[in-house]
Amino acid sequence: MTNFMSQWVYTPVVKDHFMNPRNIWQEGENFEADGVGEVGSLACGDQMQVLIKVEDDKIADLRWLTYGCASAIASTSMMSEMAIGMTLKDAYNISPDMITNALGGLPEHKFHCSVLGDKALRAAIDDYLEKAGRENPFKGHIAKVICECKLVTDVQIEDLVKSKQATTLEQLQELTEYGTVCGKCEDQIKELFEEYKHIYNV
Repeated sequence: MTNFMSQWVYTPVVKDHFMNPRNIWQEGENFEADGVGEVGSLACGDQMQVLIKVEDDKIADLRWLTYGCASAIASTSMMSEMAIGMTLKDAYNISPDMITNALGGLPEHKFHCSVLGDKALRAAIDDYLEKAGRENPFKGHIAKVICECKLVTDVQIEDLVKSKQATTLEQLQELTEYGTVCGKCEDQIKELFEEYKHIYNV
């Protein structure tokens, strides 16, 4: 019989953050957040909420709650340690790759479904800026062009899915005209679309 522990494929850092998560919100804790971000869906298995306090345009403190697997808990815990003390701009630019590298790696099949903390953090910063009546200067800096022919970015796709303006690929294509020239982007956009639908429970 294969030893159970031999199947544990997580790094020691992942194990540590899973067993001893940092900055997790404790029931009854009075944490007055300046911004709140939530992504994911309990129906899909992973849901995350991030609460931030902001001082002088820096993440002064952060709390989070996650329903999900060891990867989800560990990656959100690591994200919280990285973000506290960062400027809003730097925190907005935390990526799944940065979190995964800090953890020493994650199983490939766990990457997309559980490393959502960066998106919940961005949603919390978006919420803070909106409540403060401020423009969001950070979105453009993280955008990547996916459809070069029509200059469709991943941020544009994310916003359309998040706002439920595009709940089908057909709607997304009508709004962006992706894939109507060379078509090379179609597979990548379909993958992104499904990922964002999962993240924003569309």
